[in-house]
Amino acid sequence: MTISARRLHRLLTTFHLGAARMLLLAGCLLAVGLACAAPAGAVVKVEKGTVVGLQPRNETTLFDGPLAFNELLGETELTSPNEFANTLGNPVVHGSAVYAVYWDPTYHYHDDWKEKIDEFLQKLGGASSSLNDFMAVDTQYTDKTNKPAYNRVTFRGAAEDTEAYPVSGCTDPHPIKEKKVLHTYPLGCLTDQQMREQLQHFIALHGLPTGLNTIYYLLTPPGLTVCLNGGGAAGHCSDFSASKEEEEEGFFESSSYKTSFCSYHSDYNPGQLSTGDGNTILYSVIPWTAGGFHDGDFLEADQKQADNCQDGRFNQEPGKGWEKAPVQQEPNQPAACPSVIGDGFCDTGLVDVIINQIAEEQENTTTNPLLNAWQDPLGNEATDECRNFMGPVKGSYGAVPATGAGTLYNQTIGEGKYYINDAFNLSALRLTYPGIPCIGGVNLQPKFTAPNPVNAGDIVSFDGMESNITLNSAYSYNSSGSPAENYATYKWSFGDGSPEVTGYAPGAPVCSEPWLSPCAASVFHAYAYGGQYTVTLTVTDVGGNTESTSQNVTVIGPPPPSPSPSPSPSPGGSTTGSTATGTTTATPGSTPAASHPEAVPAPVATAVIVSRSLKSTLGKAGLVVRYAVNEQVAGRFEVLLPSSTARKLGITGPAAAATAAGAAPQVVIAKAILVTTKGGSNIVHIQFSKRTVARLRRLRSLTLTLRLSVRNAASHVPTSTTVLASTKLSH
Repeated sequence: MTISARRLHRLLTTFHLGAARMLLLAGCLLAVGLACAAPAGAVVKVEKGTVVGLQPRNETTLFDGPLAFNELLGETELTSPNEFANTLGNPVVHGSAVYAVYWDPTYHYHDDWKEKIDEFLQKLGGASSSLNDFMAVDTQYTDKTNKPAYNRVTFRGAAEDTEAYPVSGCTDPHPIKEKKVLHTYPLGCLTDQQMREQLQHFIALHGLPTGLNTIYYLLTPPGLTVCLNGGGAAGHCSDFSASKEEEEEGFFESSSYKTSFCSYHSDYNPGQLSTGDGNTILYSVIPWTAGGFHDGDFLEADQKQADNCQDGRFNQEPGKGWEKAPVQQEPNQPAACPSVIGDGFCDTGLVDVIINQIAEEQENTTTNPLLNAWQDPLGNEATDECRNFMGPVKGSYGAVPATGAGTLYNQTIGEGKYYINDAFNLSALRLTYPGIPCIGGVNLQPKFTAPNPVNAGDIVSFDGMESNITLNSAYSYNSSGSPAENYATYKWSFGDGSPEVTGYAPGAPVCSEPWLSPCAASVFHAYAYGGQYTVTLTVTDVGGNTESTSQNVTVIGPPPPSPSPSPSPSPGGSTTGSTATGTTTATPGSTPAASHPEAVPAPVATAVIVSRSLKSTLGKAGLVVRYAVNEQVAGRFEVLLPSSTARKLGITGPAAAATAAGAAPQVVIAKAILVTTKGGSNIVHIQFSKRTVARLRRLRSLTLTLRLSVRNAASHVPTSTTVLASTKLSH
């Protein structure tokens, strides 16, 4: 789906029901006759302190980043990206080991469904640290350790729990119809407490690990309903009831439908629910909410589609009406249908609905494991911000004749094709470009275009803003544990032994004034000698992902003195970038002593006048100069003014030594000493005398020349380099 189409969907979608996550806690005030039921998206408190992140059924909401969505429609509930936050820096999951547990003592969970689920989890683990899947988006979300929610998944396998179901602890609002010939019948109704107790028992029985780096998926077959309370028509259950009139209207008005869910995740560790420790159990309950579409095990009444647990019909074929489009997508349905193995029905593709639920719970558990980390004030978790958004899609909109389902997919993980809810990209709401809030993977592509061949001493520029960086802005946490702004960084190596340049790009507040802060998305550089140099740009996004690209630059001029300077940067040579312009020439000289037959290379130095305003130059700032050297040096800066201009203004000063060939005579009107202990770069502010300032203020504009003369300070064989730069200043 194109970006313009995404924004059109925002305008056309008017069914904004609010949050999709429910907070569930004890009681419901049943003693005074008050019901628990509330609209999908409300904050609901249910029993025994259990808090869950819920995925409710939903066919009326399409979110392409609701923080932007609400603002676009003039709503004021959530208008700032700062409202999707982890204010206290609570834990996220720094990589997870995953187990799939099928609680299936009656053998109702089909083998082909299990195979597809296990394959998905295995492929997700095989693609760990890839930038191409939905989990890569989550690396922008950190906790107060400043470690991201890594997309590192290890599938530790699947297991069967064959222990019999306990006596039902709730009332199924809509039990499936019995079909004796195929052994299809209701299996019962279990509460979250019963599900959690069974998982605890299973973990202890097999000595399985716990803690914030292990996630369990507890899956149940068709016919087994899970409720978060007592169930029934007003309960929060994985199934729902509806009258004939409500069915004809699409279930939307059914109170049972509104409080039903597709899956949920939670955690269990009494006493450590807010911080977690090694005893914490992270789990997701994935009931069978994929319906029975084209599954002959079910009677017609239960052969329903389950698009309300998939994409809510929003990715229908363009130009077709809501009811006409094939609404359930099954990219994993085998082409051979009916199947020649298994049960002979066209029902393998139903598992794509379940796989989507697992994917959503994996993302939400990773970014909000204890239900107190990344969410907005309404309780929306990461996938809730992109509810029912599954683009861009590939595959066929048209229904497969044998199944009646479509074959759309938007994720390729390994060789598997999957139809998965997009991930929420908070970076898109913090910086304008690329600005896509719901995506299925990230881009990190450093790019710049090399200049044409230049002469030694010419200033050349390199623009890293050609780079495509999805995760370009996020939050880190300072020493007090409060969130702080974080941005992608750019690092340049010029290939001539000069210090590397590191900094940020426009849009970062710290990059508002290049001469005061580390701005390095675009940089300037001057080469002292001729030759071919390899320039390398390395970009690191806010998720810690790093990529590099290189281009060659040809410089025309005399080669470096023999032996050539090492191409490796000097130790400690870190620097920051500059956006200044000007002209620079370098004149190296080498004067080795006669007793030392081996020549010592002259130091490499560059200098750029950053100042552009005559007013600020004559004020407290002085003449602002950025310089860089490749080793320990000693020397001085001299500011030169043409002798003719100096005479007219009544400014006196010593005559400047030889400058560029053919240049007019100059006088020195200001000086500054330079002494370094190692290679690197810095800023120097060169001040003028009060008398000189008073006379220069008479001018509307002024051209100044800067001369930097340095010598090798660490060697007993003195060598020297002189750098000239000029600029025109005006008010």
